[in-house]
Amino acid sequence: MKQISVRNLHDQVIQELGRLIITGEIKPGELLPREEALAQRMAVSRTALREALKVLGSKGLIETKQKTGTRVRDPRYWNQLDADILAWRCASMPTEDFVEKLVEMREIIEPFASAAAAKRRTPEQLARIKAAYEDMDAAQDQDAWATADLSFHEAVLDAANNELLGSLFSVIDTALGAYLLLSARKAADFKYSLPRHFAVYDAIRLKRPESAREAMHGMIVDSRANIKRRSRATKSKP
Repeated sequence: MKQISVRNLHDQVIQELGRLIITGEIKPGELLPREEALAQRMAVSRTALREALKVLGSKGLIETKQKTGTRVRDPRYWNQLDADILAWRCASMPTEDFVEKLVEMREIIEPFASAAAAKRRTPEQLARIKAAYEDMDAAQDQDAWATADLSFHEAVLDAANNELLGSLFSVIDTALGAYLLLSARKAADFKYSLPRHFAVYDAIRLKRPESAREAMHGMIVDSRANIKRRSRATKSKP
């Protein structure tokens, strides 16, 4: 029981400090309070604090030097594909810069994965893509849509039968899920992209790699335009 409590405190410190760093409340180059003061402020033992700082250091967020203390590192040193860092960044969304970077990442990965899926998918994998599409069609609200949408993209990536792509998706799924929910919330009709999803599914079903690539790329471009259009409309309101 004691071990669980210590672990929970350890995770709590990681989450709180990580969020403060990612959101800029503690800025790059800024020194953290000394260990004793920080442990007292966060109501944890110095042991739990040290373990948490080690984890944040392994993520590239902070560095500790004997004479100067613990300092927040410049974002270029952060492990940007770390699951926690992506989650913290997504929690502070939407920022236009981060959304654009997510779109760029999708443009690099997903059209290729769709083409590969059209070449390599199994009947079982195709059935999973179809099931996710049907869940999207049946979704009654934005949250249900985003969950099914993420399942669709996950199923497509899985059908590429490339274990490296699968591993990459397991890292970026939090960010992609947040992006898909944002896209749905920015749309006048959150199901507006359903025909584009069907086009991807159908190209994979028919084993047409180039059509699958083009359909996925078109979906991503359309999603980017929708988010930008709705963001401009929101900003122009008095």
